[in-house]
Amino acid sequence: MASPSAAAPSPSTTSATPNTSSSSADWLEISLLTARTITAAAECAPFPYIKGAFGTAVIFLETVEKVKKNRDDWKDLCEITTNIITIVQNQIREQGDSGASRFKKLCEDLEKFLLEVHDRVQLLQKEPKGFRERFKEVVKLRSTADEISKYGNRIRELRSNFVLAATMEIYSHLAKALPIGPPSNTIAASNINSCPLASKIFHGRESILATMVKYYAEDTRKQRIFLLHGLGGAGKTQITLKFVEDSSQFSDVFFIDASTPETIDTGLMNIAISKNSGSNAQDALQWLSRTAEEWLLVFDNADDPKINLHSYFPQCKHGNIVITSRNPGLAVHAGANAAVSDMEEADSVELLLKSAVQDSTPQNREVAREIVKELCYFPLAIIQAGAFISKSGALNSYLAYYSVHRVRLLSEKPAQTHDDYGSTVYTTWQISFKELTQPAATLLQLCSFLHHQGISEQIFSNASLYTFPTHGPSREELRGPLEILSHFTDSTGAWDSLRFMDLTHELIGYSLINFDPVTKMFSIHPLVHKWSQSTVGDPREYHSHMVAIAGMSFGAIPEQAKQVASLRLLAHVDSLLQGDTAVTFEFGVEYADIYRWVGQPKKAEPQALAVLERRRDTFAENHPATLTAMDCVAHIYFQLGRLQEAEALESVVFEKRKTILGEDHPDTLAAMDNLADTYHRLGRIEDAEALRQKQA
Repeated sequence: MASPSAAAPSPSTTSATPNTSSSSADWLEISLLTARTITAAAECAPFPYIKGAFGTAVIFLETVEKVKKNRDDWKDLCEITTNIITIVQNQIREQGDSGASRFKKLCEDLEKFLLEVHDRVQLLQKEPKGFRERFKEVVKLRSTADEISKYGNRIRELRSNFVLAATMEIYSHLAKALPIGPPSNTIAASNINSCPLASKIFHGRESILATMVKYYAEDTRKQRIFLLHGLGGAGKTQITLKFVEDSSQFSDVFFIDASTPETIDTGLMNIAISKNSGSNAQDALQWLSRTAEEWLLVFDNADDPKINLHSYFPQCKHGNIVITSRNPGLAVHAGANAAVSDMEEADSVELLLKSAVQDSTPQNREVAREIVKELCYFPLAIIQAGAFISKSGALNSYLAYYSVHRVRLLSEKPAQTHDDYGSTVYTTWQISFKELTQPAATLLQLCSFLHHQGISEQIFSNASLYTFPTHGPSREELRGPLEILSHFTDSTGAWDSLRFMDLTHELIGYSLINFDPVTKMFSIHPLVHKWSQSTVGDPREYHSHMVAIAGMSFGAIPEQAKQVASLRLLAHVDSLLQGDTAVTFEFGVEYADIYRWVGQPKKAEPQALAVLERRRDTFAENHPATLTAMDCVAHIYFQLGRLQEAEALESVVFEKRKTILGEDHPDTLAAMDNLADTYHRLGRIEDAEALRQKQA
């Protein structure tokens, strides 16, 4: 039986070892204090990658703290790590959300690097006598000077990248004081050739438009294909129309509805007829292949992943194509592509005020800034909000309406619009949702109860390894979660990554989720995240299933890997506990452990106390399950500095385990070690030493 005393290092284990110089202790104490302070301040920041990097930095520094020999060899590594997170903290303080977003990739790289070093050090630890001993054992560093130097070179390179990113952020803010927009060219109506005009309130997207202009200006001597991909309502079509409107290089522009094979055939047939070259789609493709001019073919709304768009391309080495699609997989056809998602804040504010027909006063801009932030800077949501405000005049009260009537406001089509887009925010996603298989839809709905970022396959694959302890929930109690997990396992019950990949590819194909191949993590747009909960018939049931799956996942993780796993699960646990569904199926211990591993005992306490109360009601006081829960509460009290309460519980656990299991049982030794720690903190040195001698 694993004791919860292994869950997190106690805050008291920071005393200097005999082989550590006072000067070494000074620099390390400063680094640790700085890192812990910065990490605590970042707890309220809405950026999991920031929290992940900061939290991993603290774990790394705490690991170095336990090194007896050669600690000073790690000084540069530790101080540079602290310097990096200080840079990020300063940028967030000065630049806000934009400062944080610029560091996303770098923070993920830093976390990956520090975890690698942490794992290297973990391998050098000897087997512990007790579970808390894992963190009390001093790490024996057998690393050579060359290896430490290698780590040093990599962390210095990372710091250079962070400094560069911070410098770019400063320059970008200075540049905004003198905005320079792209030149606007007037294009003859004849060149549009049935291509609609961009919306009159179109604003922003300069970066994507500049990328498209540059791409189509290149002399590639081959057919140029550009893909714009992203969620429905992100503005892909409007960007394309603006690009066409501001371009003068194309001899002909052909706009084709690519939503079905029939609409594509019709669009191509119209080209053939208009050019007197035939009467069907094949005739049009032949004419385009023969006409070596700068024609542009726009395939709009090519969202159906079952359509092979390549069969509709003219087979030649000339011409230009733009594709708009929810499916990023169409990038296989393109020479270049751009993901279309949220707008920049300043552009979002301008779009809202334009669509709402509101003056751009400082007061209105401030109110608009809060609205677009709540709408996650998503274009179609902003336009719908603007339409509502223009009708009602409710700029100042819009957020109050939105907090109560979010689903209604994002589902209703306004009477007056600025373009021909036929769907609202929620209905455009519902169209995609209806195309999903049931397992894929269920996966999306389950993930909507997790945090919208940092979702991994491991959350589900680890849960499939859960082994059902004797005092835990039964298979019948977990029937719902097990049925869900069966979608991702083979006939033998083993995890099948290919099945999981098939389902996630369905979701990615409609941009309902995103995947980062570097971190192997999935994310969901915040608005999609909220919307997908609204598609669930019984939210409490799905919430309960996801609570259980997360608990099963953590329960199946090996003890030595739980600290890192806790850091990655923390944001998801916070999200799951925001609902009104209790932590069911006796997974309160797992949730308490997660909070203890990351140093948040106040959040762990209510979970652990609830479990202890239930187990006292269900089992005898001597039952191993009750003692485990009691030990968990004691450890939380220890972390909180409530030493008298910790000592009272630890004494009970130690005596009962000694009687039931014997003095030499690992669980008894772990309880003895915990009690000795508490005696030492209470100043009862002789009592602590007496227990240590028994353990020796």
